[in-house]
Amino acid sequence: MIKTVEIADLKERARRRVPKMFFDYADSGAWTESTYRANEEDFRKIQLRQRVAVNMTDRTLESTMVGQTVSMPVALAPTGLTGMQHANGEMLAAQAAEEFGVPFTLSTMSICSIEDVASVTTKPFWFQLYVMRDRDFIYNLIDRAKAAGCSALVLTLDLQILGQRHKDLRNGLSAPPKFTPKHIWQMATRPQWCMEMLRTNRRTFGNIVGHAKGVGDLSSLAVWTTEQFDPRLSWNDVTWIKERWGGKLIIKGILDVEDAKMAAATGADAIIVSNHGGRQLDGAPSSISVLADIVDAVGDKIEVHFDGGIRSGQDVLKALAIGAKGTYIGRAFLYGLGAGGKQGVTEALEIIRKELDITMALCGERDVQVLDRNNLYKSGLETKPRMAEVKKKRARTAGA
Repeated sequence: MIKTVEIADLKERARRRVPKMFFDYADSGAWTESTYRANEEDFRKIQLRQRVAVNMTDRTLESTMVGQTVSMPVALAPTGLTGMQHANGEMLAAQAAEEFGVPFTLSTMSICSIEDVASVTTKPFWFQLYVMRDRDFIYNLIDRAKAAGCSALVLTLDLQILGQRHKDLRNGLSAPPKFTPKHIWQMATRPQWCMEMLRTNRRTFGNIVGHAKGVGDLSSLAVWTTEQFDPRLSWNDVTWIKERWGGKLIIKGILDVEDAKMAAATGADAIIVSNHGGRQLDGAPSSISVLADIVDAVGDKIEVHFDGGIRSGQDVLKALAIGAKGTYIGRAFLYGLGAGGKQGVTEALEIIRKELDITMALCGERDVQVLDRNNLYKSGLETKPRMAEVKKKRARTAGA
């Protein structure tokens, strides 16, 4: 058994436990995967400012994301096929997040349905929406999320068409898996995964099968999902979605300052700076490399969140210091889920929390909400201080 110290340990455990086609789905990007790699690599260019002989007692990581109190400013990102990393994966991850005090975001392309997750949680979770051509299906999906008590809708705008993901194409990815010799071998070498999957009937896209027109069996599902993502999606669609939803709205997939300004003008509650984990436009910049410019452009108009490349609590701190008010982990929690189910997700969150707490203390801070660019050195990424942040920190420090 690999001793679990960091997220990389969970990743290795998951690699040994999850069939290759599903592990690769979580651990890959589009085309050459240059953007996928940059999401992690660019974090290393940011240096932390160490402080000594400061009071490190009574530290707190508690914060808020779109008005919701969180035990630390980290949410579980919406990830497709989560229930193929581990049986009933979305349900287990949602329970772990709820117990930890952080938001869980359910993907439209989840294996467990909205109703499945609602049946095992006692507090509201968030729901992520893809816009399909079938508007009646989208109306119904939004209404189902409302009926389940979801407290925020995360509208993803960067998947109008599917990016080319070479590993998925080579693996012949499907849910449930096809019974080809290659896939049978992959599953045969992962007996524990197989036994757990045999004990559940949740093996396909639970939010779609039985809910969308013409999708009453598995054979039509792949064709339907390929044809249904709407390439005509526009900013005008945000208006009717916001009206239909009527609650907190978060717009995901912003990587450009002009798009950030357009998103802020919609009246949404937050945006997520994200390149879809490097799974859409390969060659686009890393999320962390554009965060400062977007915060500077719209941070006083809309809450800015961050997603992409977080593999440690130090990465969380760097994003917060640049100006994000909340962060999302996708692969980090998927590795935990694949490695050990609900307990593995909890382990991932505990690792992130411990690393964030220790790093914050060594940077001379006691409150995660006062982190700003003064906690960073100028490096390969732009991290110039913002005067508003400087004044805010001085005021909070004076009142401590």
